[in-house]
This record gives sequence, structure tokens and C-alpha cells, in this order.
Amino acid sequence: MGWVKKYSKEVVVGLLFLSNIFVWVAVYARQSGNLLSVYFLDIGQGDSILIDSPQHGRALVDGGRNRKVLAEIDKVLPFGDKRIDVVIATHPDADHIGGLPEVVSRYKVGLFMEPGVESDNTVDDELEKRVEEKNIPTLLARRGIVINFGDEAKLQILFPNQDVSNWETNRASVVSKLTYGSISFLLTADSPMAIEDVLMNLDRKALDADVLKAGHHGSRTSTAAAFAAAVSPQYAVISAGKNNSYGHPHKEVLDILKSVGAQIVSTIDMGTIKFQTDGKILEIK
Repeated sequence: MGWVKKYSKEVVVGLLFLSNIFVWVAVYARQSGNLLSVYFLDIGQGDSILIDSPQHGRALVDGGRNRKVLAEIDKVLPFGDKRIDVVIATHPDADHIGGLPEVVSRYKVGLFMEPGVESDNTVDDELEKRVEEKNIPTLLARRGIVINFGDEAKLQILFPNQDVSNWETNRASVVSKLTYGSISFLLTADSPMAIEDVLMNLDRKALDADVLKAGHHGSRTSTAAAFAAAVSPQYAVISAGKNNSYGHPHKEVLDILKSVGAQIVSTIDMGTIKFQTDGKILEIK
């Protein structure tokens, strides 16, 4: 290694030059285009969905159970890019918000949204503390709110439609619909069948979507046959951990999804699942 000592300055400069090239390659590879990317992150038993709009407006919906979400986000975003425009905690169960305190601490977050319900665990208290420490603006998620990314991609809140502060946490889950061109994604968090009925009564037609994130990790408590028929998805995503203790996804849910013609994809089998669309054609990458 004597040559390293002899030419240490040149080696350092060379490494800096190469790293600069890698950074700029990443930047140019991520230049704005016309593609929307949606990542169902591989975070084990839980939910975490990263949305990257055509002009790179970003939303993170949930953060899994632990810090694993940080590594998965870093695999997706360009090196050194620490911007997430909106973070949505769909409800305060640990498998949805466990990783969000670290996300909030380590990333530049523009807005934090949640349904306004509390949990018995302490994770939501820590998350609230860090949001306050970073002076991140907060907003209660309510039906009718639309996050417009400014490039024809938009995320519309479908539920809650009322105060849910005293509700059971799953029932209070934020349900949202992402739309870009003619392609749409319905993100249902852990909403049970009772809330699916509410959504159908509010506006059944609004539930139609190309991709359904199956409620509650494919649990039999969600994804009723009537609801699946209303959504009529091309793809159904199961976000769950391998050999999880709950037995997710449950067979009856898989049977329902198959009966409506959905192609079922799972983070158990595929790891992080990436969808990409130009607003007309939907692909899994």
C-alpha cells in the first residue's frame, strides 16, 4: 500500500472525482420525466409505501415497524437526497409508524398527516415529539383533502370523513387514492370491512382502482367480496412479513381477490414492489 501513501493526495482527489460522477449519474437518472413510481417497501410485517411523482414530489404512507424503512427508502432515493414532501401515518399501530420517528428525524419532511386517533403504545408519543422538534406542519387527514403534486398526480383522502379521536385505531385508518392519468392506486391501511361499507356508501364509483393495497396485510377482517368487486383491481398488493404469526394473508382473502380477477403480488415473495406508470400503461418493475 506504499503507493497510496506516496500518491495520497491524488488518490483522494480521484475518489472524490469518482464519487462526484456517481452522484451526478444518480441525479441525471432521476431527472423529471412523465413516470409515476409507487414502491410498496419490503419492511416485513407492516406497511410502508413511497410515492414518487413525475416531477419527484414525494409522499411516504406509513413507515413499518422499525428502522428497516430507512434502508429501503435509501435504496429508492438518489444518494444524499433526504426530502420527503408529505408523511402520512395512517393510524398509530406500531407496524405502521414504528419507523416514522427516525424518518422524521433524518429526512426533511414538508408536512405530516395523521387521522387524529391515539394508541396505547408509546411510539405515537415519540413520533409526535419529533414532529414538534422539527417544526413540521401537521394536518388531520380528512375526506376531501387532495395532495396535488403539481404534475397531474394527486393523492386524495377518502377517509376519515369525521372525528375519529375515540375510535379503535384500525377503524380510524387513513384511506387514500392516488391517481395519475387513467391509472389509480387505492391505499386502505388496516381498514376493516365496516369501514369498507362506509366507503361504498359514500361513493362506490370512487373506489375503482388499478391497484389495491389489500387492507390489514391480507387479513380476513378486511377485503370483503363486495368491496373487492367495487375496486375491481388489476393488481392486489399484500404487504406482510414472511412466516408472520398472524397467518397473513388469509386464504379466504386471496380467494376473493382472485375471484375479481386481481393478480396478487406480495412483499413476502417479491420484496419491495415497484409500480411505474405514464398515466396510461401500468407496469411492475
